[in-house]
This record gives sequence, C-alpha cells and structure tokens, in this order.
Amino acid sequence: MPTSDPRRLVAIALTAIVALAACATDGSTGGSTGGSAGAGPDSDRPSEVAPSTAPSTASSTAPSTAPSTAPSPAPVEEVDETPATPPAYVVSDGRPRDARMSIPALDIEDLRVEAYRGRTDDAAGHAIQNTGIAASPFGPRGGVGPGGVGNYQVTGHRTSSTRILEFLPDLRRGDRVVVRAAGVEYVYEIRTTRITSFRSARSLAEQRAAVPGRPGATPVRAMITISTCRTQEDHAEGNYWADEFDNPEHRIDKVGVLVRSRST
Repeated sequence: MPTSDPRRLVAIALTAIVALAACATDGSTGGSTGGSAGAGPDSDRPSEVAPSTAPSTASSTAPSTAPSTAPSPAPVEEVDETPATPPAYVVSDGRPRDARMSIPALDIEDLRVEAYRGRTDDAAGHAIQNTGIAASPFGPRGGVGPGGVGNYQVTGHRTSSTRILEFLPDLRRGDRVVVRAAGVEYVYEIRTTRITSFRSARSLAEQRAAVPGRPGATPVRAMITISTCRTQEDHAEGNYWADEFDNPEHRIDKVGVLVRSRST
C-alpha cells in the first residue's frame, strides 16, 4: 500500500504516540530513585518524614546554648583571723550609785535618781519620791546599782509631786533608757511591761527579784525595772485600796535589758 494512504498514515501516527507515552511513563516511575512507590490520590500532599534515629553530628559538636542545670560550686569561704568583736556593753560592779536617767521617748532628761538602802516604795523611797526625783533601792531587799548584773530598780511618782513618771505607761518595747553614773553611760532597751500588786507577796517578790518576774533565778544580764503607780486605772476600775504610804494596789513596771555602755 502506498505510503500516502491516509489510513496507513493514521496508524503510523498512533504507533508513534503510544511509543512516546510509554517512554514518558518509564522515565517518571521506573527511572526515578527518589519517587514514592504507591503514590495515589494523596501524592500531591507533602509526605511526613520520620525522625532520624541516627546521632546528629551537628548537635554533638556544636556548643549548647541552653542554661546549665548543674549546681554552681559553693563560694569559697574566707577565714577571718581577726579577733571577735567585743560586746557592745560592759557591765558595772553593781555597786549602788546616784545616777541621772534620760528617757527620750518621754522627753525626760537627766532626772536625778537617788540610791538608798531599802525596798521599792517603802517609807524611805516614798520620801525621796516626794521631793520630785526618782528613788533606787539597794541591799538585800533591793536591787543592784546602775549597769550591774541583776535588777536595777527605779521608782517615781506619777500623780503627785512633780509627776516625773506621769507618762511611763506610754513607754513601748524597743524604747531606750539612758542612765549615767560614775562616768559611764548605760543604755537599756525596754522589753516588757509587768503589773505588780502590793497586796500580793508573790507579785512583790517578782518585781524585786534579781531576774524580774523570776524569784530565785540567778541573773546573767544587767536589767532595769522602772516603776510607777497605776492610780488612775485602779480608780477607774473601782479599786481604791491604798497602803500606809498612799500607794495604790497596783504598779506599772517597765522592764529592760542593758544593750550598750560607754565611758563619758
């Protein structure tokens, strides 16, 4: 049949098209090593890559920028070979001495305190207070001198004479009391408030004890007890009891400890 036969030409063209299609299919499936076998309708979506189990050389060689969780080494402690700092105060020998007392929180300055042999608010102490100054008993029934280890006792009027301790109830924990005697300044700090009953032997023993509030205890610190009457409060409560010296039943005691001393 001549080559110009239209049917033969169509057959040849179809054969060529089939051959070309077969070549194209072989190149896209069989010839590619990077293709995914069994690609189906979802082959146009990006495939998920499984995490590699091989160790990463980059992570093993590159320095880590994450903060370290290891504990920091303890700082080296320097040894101080200098002598220990001496205490802030030196106590006195405890001998009774006249003194001057200042209480900045109550605007009391250089109040005279006279030492006498006796006990708190007895006849002799009451007579001293009536002159407008404070009294400080010493001896077997009294206390120690200013700055001494034990209980330095000071009493004064609140409602009579010069009313030197009128505002003693306002004294608060942490307030300072300065006592000067024999060229030394003793600074006491108020720590507590006690109420003493003149009608209770036990209560009086606690007020006058070497360790305030603890009769029989051995003192190891220098302390102070500043005492005045509780007349207004007793009367407001209907208590008008008084002893032969006109002391009401109750006294207000401010108790402090020595925190500093220095030569003046």
